[in-house]
Amino acid sequence: MPSLLRIAAVVFLAFPINASILWDWNYSTSGIIAAGTFTTVDTPDANGGYLITAITGTRNAATIIGLQPTGTPIPGNEPFDVDNLIFAGPGPQLTKNGFGFALSDGSYVNPFYADFLPTPAYLEFFSDPPSSTELEVQFSAAPVSVPEPAGFALALAGLALIAIVLDFGNNSIRNRELLWPLS
Repeated sequence: MPSLLRIAAVVFLAFPINASILWDWNYSTSGIIAAGTFTTVDTPDANGGYLITAITGTRNAATIIGLQPTGTPIPGNEPFDVDNLIFAGPGPQLTKNGFGFALSDGSYVNPFYADFLPTPAYLEFFSDPPSSTELEVQFSAAPVSVPEPAGFALALAGLALIAIVLDFGNNSIRNRELLWPLS
């Protein structure tokens, strides 16, 4: 049994578990449809924001090819740095800094929540240097339900199989007779 504990320690240390949350997101307005998925850290910051670490999706016909690094502006929107935070709600799901991404056509986008306007709203800053637009959009995001316990159960099943194989090797004659009795 001590060897099983050693194997378990090696498996869990060799393959660290990096928890994350997958989100579906979308926004639209006349002539614009953007949608995809975010990957975020699994623990919110002190204000309840989840840091976006990866993004996939499309905006109209263009594919999203990368997330703008946190703390930097998208090209053409200097000096407005993105914070890449998403909130579960209720209330605004983005900050006034929002998130940023690059598109396959060479343009850049920064959706954000304009809480500084007389009537706060979600806006999309679209940059195709040297030109840009800023339009009001309808934005929403929600975590995708992912059954993480299945991964843990699979890891435990693998460890059990390793233990059986190791025990089988240690007691090969006895186990062979139990598994395949001679007729």
